Amino acid sequence: MLVGTVGGGDVVRGNRNILDFRWGRLLTFFLLYVTEGVPLGFTATAIATQMRRAGVSVEMIGLFVGSLYLPWSFKWVAGPFVDLIRFGRFGHYRPWILTMQALMLLSLGAAALTDFVAAFALFTGLVFVHNMFGATQDVAIDALACRVLTESERGLANGMMFAGAYVGQILGGAGVLYLSGWLPVLHQRYGWIPDDFRATFVIPSLVIGGVALFVTFLVREPAEPKRFHAESDPSEAATGRGSYRRVVLAAVRELQQYVWTVTRTMFGSVQALLALAFALLPAGAFALSLSLQTNLAVELGLKDEEVSRLALYSGLISAGGCVLGGFLSDRLGRKRMLALFIVATTVPTLWFAAQMQRHGWVMPVPPDLPDRPAPPQALVAAFWTATLSFSFVHGLMFGTRTALFMDVVDPAVAATQFTAYMAVLNLTTSYTSAWQGLALAHWGYPTTLRIDALAGVLGIAVLPWLRLGAQASERSSEAGARSDERPALAGSEAD
Repeated sequence: MLVGTVGGGDVVRGNRNILDFRWGRLLTFFLLYVTEGVPLGFTATAIATQMRRAGVSVEMIGLFVGSLYLPWSFKWVAGPFVDLIRFGRFGHYRPWILTMQALMLLSLGAAALTDFVAAFALFTGLVFVHNMFGATQDVAIDALACRVLTESERGLANGMMFAGAYVGQILGGAGVLYLSGWLPVLHQRYGWIPDDFRATFVIPSLVIGGVALFVTFLVREPAEPKRFHAESDPSEAATGRGSYRRVVLAAVRELQQYVWTVTRTMFGSVQALLALAFALLPAGAFALSLSLQTNLAVELGLKDEEVSRLALYSGLISAGGCVLGGFLSDRLGRKRMLALFIVATTVPTLWFAAQMQRHGWVMPVPPDLPDRPAPPQALVAAFWTATLSFSFVHGLMFGTRTALFMDVVDPAVAATQFTAYMAVLNLTTSYTSAWQGLALAHWGYPTTLRIDALAGVLGIAVLPWLRLGAQASERSSEAGARSDERPALAGSEAD
């Protein structure tokens, strides 16, 4: 392994490569993003469902789901290392992706051997480490995409990447839950197939391993230009120490510049602080997409096949909402439509809170409680209606919010700043899931849903003050002329 390897190695020898073709590039990044979605769907949906069936408390499940997103909140820390540490002739980003996929498989295997009830803390820690590897993989995938995708295909490529993530979540969540319902039958027919839920860990492992073997391993990166230029004297050339010392010093300077860039773009102006405040606030209600939904699905008596169908439909509906929301915001104004979508997420949330209050289903009911009350069928139907309608409006919000942060960033440092904002959004999801698990245990479902809806609309107060749009580049230049220490985030929008 080399740090700042001069030239990046000769990684392309003239052979035909999947990245040489437009649809080859699109398919590659689609499949790479599938490997990101599968573990998340598996842990947040399939495992969280089994935890609730096993009697794990709602607050513990809330903390578990919250921990899944935490590594993604700090993935920007991996950025400098992924940028600066190279692997010579093996390429730059491909070895990072392959290494992280291998470590994801190892950590997933270790989690499969751990009882998530008896050793809850250890299991959560292993899944946390697994997501650390997944978040680092994401940084390398995005960096490779920035390098090989042409400007004319980046929009479609990003759409396919998000679609890959949704497909992965459906496979890891709905697919695994559906398979778990067939495990007893398969075990009876084929004795070598265990009927323990831990056997389902093979599904995400096969997906990650298959993409690693048949996609990542076969990808060949284009050769990189020389990055660090340093001439050593003859005495240094004999040992190579002088040139490598210069390379290391250049790498350190680049790391310092990276940290400084992130700091000034995130905190260097009022607009930057406003954008950060908006990222730290939940954009709309979230409860019907986090651990509360999983807990309720078990408590209301949904079988694994039904939970898998719910996850499948929710994922497909959310994906469609993302596309439609982004399209509408392009046509009708980003901030205006985002505010509307944020409010829309509270409608099914508050409606379902009223339905739960009406049917007297207030506090969490342990699924293994003797003589537990049978859930009213009307409440089960309301749960399906609320979850699916929420999935659509949440998708509308999600696509639009992502586009808004693309509008907000300083064009001169867009990649760094956008990655930082996405990490903050994951942090927001993490703390939201954690507090909701605690709120459920203390105040019950209706109150938690109402607080969730109230907290979700607070960010609307920040929207009018955010400046974004076509004048971003112009204001960036003006700000740069005034001071190198102030990022240009301001702009205007005909809203």
